[in-house]
Amino acid sequence: MKIFIGWDPREAECADVLAYSLRKHSSIEFEISYLKLEDLEFDRPHDPLQSTEFTYTRFLVPSLCGFQGKAIFMDCDMLCLGDIRELAELPMDDLALRVVKHDHRPTETTKMDGRPQTVYPRKNWSSLMLMNCEKLGIWTKPVVETASGAYLHRFQDIPDELIGELPKTWNTLDWMDESTKLIHYTSGGPWFPECANHPHANIWREAKHDWLRHSK
Repeated sequence: MKIFIGWDPREAECADVLAYSLRKHSSIEFEISYLKLEDLEFDRPHDPLQSTEFTYTRFLVPSLCGFQGKAIFMDCDMLCLGDIRELAELPMDDLALRVVKHDHRPTETTKMDGRPQTVYPRKNWSSLMLMNCEKLGIWTKPVVETASGAYLHRFQDIPDELIGELPKTWNTLDWMDESTKLIHYTSGGPWFPECANHPHANIWREAKHDWLRHSK
């Protein structure tokens, strides 16, 4: 199983905490890779509306896997609380993707560290993707470098019947309860000073402390 985590220098620490939380709770082996823009030969002009360096590089995952096997992409501003085996074992034979199909319509105009908040169909669907790389040949590197954000993030040209669902507990947006397996700090996590009082900041800080203790 291959897991790709979006990486941005402003959120490098939370990517490490996420990777630690995935390993801590997992009962299976997997390989983690960070999608660092500096390591990818990615030729796409910067989009002033993109909020992270991995806004578009996430769609390179099938190509990076040679369009073979299954892979998971996830934003770095997440914290895993469940066993990723639950996703790895989901059937994908007849699907190209599985995502949590959010109906996310934020009312605020900014997010994270003051970046513009945009509203569009299927928002946050691409923040966590279980991919059947063999069925995502449409996302070649030239396509990812040139296609519009709408085309990529809305999964245009991928038939609806090939887009399956993930359990909603695996991508909860800025909230959590006892059933949450993965929380997504989509409006900004406590690693940003202005988000230090996030309602679920403490659980992330505890995970960070745990990671630091075990990384010594």
